[in-house]
Amino acid sequence: MKGIPEFSEHRLSNGLRILIGEVHSLPMITYQVHFAAGSRYERPGITGITHLFEHMMFKGTHEVGPEEFSRIIQTNGGTLNAFTTTDNTSYYENLPADRLELAARLEADRLQNLRLTDESLETEREVVRSERKLRSVNSPFGLLIEQLYALAYEQHSYRWPVVGWDYDLKNLNLEDCREYYRIHYAPNNAVVAIVGDTRTDEAFKTVEKYYGHIPSQPQPGLTITPEKPQRGEKRAVFKKVSQVSVFFAAFHIPGINHPDLIPLQILCVALSTGRSSRFFEKFEKPGKAVEVQAEMGYPPFFSMDPGLLQIYAIASPSTSIDGLEKEVWEEVENLRRQPLPGEEMKKVKKQARAYFLQGLQTLFFKGLLAGLYQVRAGDFRAMYSLMDRYESVTAEDVSRVAQKYLRPENRTVVTLQPVTQKEHEDLGEVE
Repeated sequence: MKGIPEFSEHRLSNGLRILIGEVHSLPMITYQVHFAAGSRYERPGITGITHLFEHMMFKGTHEVGPEEFSRIIQTNGGTLNAFTTTDNTSYYENLPADRLELAARLEADRLQNLRLTDESLETEREVVRSERKLRSVNSPFGLLIEQLYALAYEQHSYRWPVVGWDYDLKNLNLEDCREYYRIHYAPNNAVVAIVGDTRTDEAFKTVEKYYGHIPSQPQPGLTITPEKPQRGEKRAVFKKVSQVSVFFAAFHIPGINHPDLIPLQILCVALSTGRSSRFFEKFEKPGKAVEVQAEMGYPPFFSMDPGLLQIYAIASPSTSIDGLEKEVWEEVENLRRQPLPGEEMKKVKKQARAYFLQGLQTLFFKGLLAGLYQVRAGDFRAMYSLMDRYESVTAEDVSRVAQKYLRPENRTVVTLQPVTQKEHEDLGEVE
């Protein structure tokens, strides 16, 4: 497909998968390591350990001191970061092309020689707990979204947040971390993606040099319980101090390999992307709502297992949240009953394709596509059909998925009810 290089695939005897895409437009590379390690793989009692471990991976090895990894990469003209999701933890460096060996050496070093100490655990534990407080507890809608997921999922591990529950974070110990590192941070649980100005045979030999001797580990013996079908609407009220009224709703949708995901994404574009979208025209433009959005992610960030399509609305001060919600569902019902008109369908398909193609301008996004499709979908080659899938979606497909998934029986709704500071305090502290 135009914009995505032809990746070559290699495997080491220890199970490490290596994906290499040559792009010689700039003397740069992106070096990425994607682990099948996300909050999906946790269990009650150790929620948040995956994200905590992302922090721990920067605390140094026997060869590289704490935080020195970042300094070395930056001194060599590179940038770096990491992120944790429900389905993966990923680390990356964007560097001059002649620094490929440096990235491989540093990443392989912390894959096998990470220094795990009580001191570093305590430090990072408090950093992550503060992050949880900032992003969830003290954010306008963080706890509301946590309530939504906990209500929508009764069995699957997507029901807890990636950052974890505070009680679990407080009680994680060094042995938990060592066991998690041993099992999940193994070469047979990782994908290395390299994109840029390199030669495939040289890049493969470099990775093999630094990773080839690292032993594989047994696969995690964790059973991930699939979510059962929802057979009726679920509702909850969340009370907190707030200046606005809002509701968040979620509909169960399939996982990354399902053909309905692209029509569902185009449905979300039609509802809420841009100033010509249906939600903007109906609610934001006339001042009924501050914001109304429909979202479900985009390639390669579709969830591995069946996920959620979310619709949320923030009411204007003069608008009743109950009345706003009723009108939102009426607008969704219009989409379920009537296919998108021809010109609107052309517009939203163009918007969806353009967003995807804009991402492909960077080496970084090319690497993400390959690495995350391998981890989440089980085969990086699935990414090559994406543009054809966008092209082939019809207005009837969008109506069909709207009818199939945006049903009241498949809906979970959490409404924020503003309360006074005293009422908030009487309800008890949230951590």
